[in-house]
Amino acid sequence: MTAASLEPLLFDPYDYGVHEDPYPIYERLRAEAPIYHNPEIDFWALSRHADVGAGFRDNIRLSSANGVSLDPAAWGPHAHRTMSFLAMDDPAHLRLRKLVYQGFTPRRVTEMTDRIREITLQHLEPALAAGEFDWIDDVAGKLPMDVISELLGVPEADRAELRRQADLLLHREEGVLDVPVPAMEAAIFLIGYYADMLAIRRKQRTDDLTSVLLDVEADGDKLTDDEILGFMFLMVVAGNETTTKLLGNALYWAGRNPEQYAKAAANPELVGDWVEETLRYDASSQILARTAAVDLEYYGRTLPQGSKVLLLIGAANRDSSAFHDPDRFDIERADKGGLISFGKGVHFCLGAHLARLEAGIVLREFTDRVAAYDLRPGSERVHSVNVRGFAKLPVTVEVR
Repeated sequence: MTAASLEPLLFDPYDYGVHEDPYPIYERLRAEAPIYHNPEIDFWALSRHADVGAGFRDNIRLSSANGVSLDPAAWGPHAHRTMSFLAMDDPAHLRLRKLVYQGFTPRRVTEMTDRIREITLQHLEPALAAGEFDWIDDVAGKLPMDVISELLGVPEADRAELRRQADLLLHREEGVLDVPVPAMEAAIFLIGYYADMLAIRRKQRTDDLTSVLLDVEADGDKLTDDEILGFMFLMVVAGNETTTKLLGNALYWAGRNPEQYAKAAANPELVGDWVEETLRYDASSQILARTAAVDLEYYGRTLPQGSKVLLLIGAANRDSSAFHDPDRFDIERADKGGLISFGKGVHFCLGAHLARLEAGIVLREFTDRVAAYDLRPGSERVHSVNVRGFAKLPVTVEVR
């Protein structure tokens, strides 16, 4: 392929998230440059479903030790301080993940079902009563952080402020290629808050996850305070933002395809399928980074040891070799098995069960109450190298 043919194919992960539809770029990458190099930002990218899936499973040659984000402040040997076991390789990753899993179990998450529904209705019912509202501001941007606070044991009086700080932590402005100062200040605030809360729990346990993590043990091995704080911070960074974007993307694409929403509104059993198709069609996390631990060969090209390698989840989920008619949003899709949105292998997302549970509850309560809805002008996408979704999503609803 000539340099001239590659020039219009330039893929900038700092820009793709604000596009209405970046998938034609992904399609060209899969067809023309399945191993793609961006010399300016200095990364390589894999875009085909088979390669991305194999990349997730190849945790030996594709290391997570430098982190999973291109943000310079979040990349390097100290990435685990803010990204916990996401930025670790085995055996350190396996040790920490096993210990955390003893507390953050699917059973504990499932036991939160009724409480998640209560929190959902606290935000959803006033919004529906207004008839016209911003789905992100009033519902999707509030619920995930409140659920995390409930799980960790944050007092209700503090949750609004923690939600505000979490928003600052994750907010990026157009053209900003690293973590801005307000986000750094929010990180300091959140770590300080959780450290104080952990100290209180060390003196007196309660029935929340923070207390449980203080006591988990395997063969005499226990989590340190710093490791617990790292996981708590990870919940804010990963579990909060991605679920907000999942809920926004779900409402957006069902709004763009009202015949699909009509199916879910008529048959609530399809809500789970709506969640899964959103995860495939426009996943919150479209890109995760790895580091080449050795020289790697792909399609006749050598990726030098130490290279940044992007696994393009969004491209893999739209690959016609894995999904029939992949650019069609279809909640009754039969071929769901190739979904790669939560990763594969040893780093499969530990919070997948919670994300699916939250999204299912919120959208089920929405369909129970809303016969139809319209997307209004004024939507805004977030500027982020890590996630794709909405900062604003105004809607009007027709309540049953």
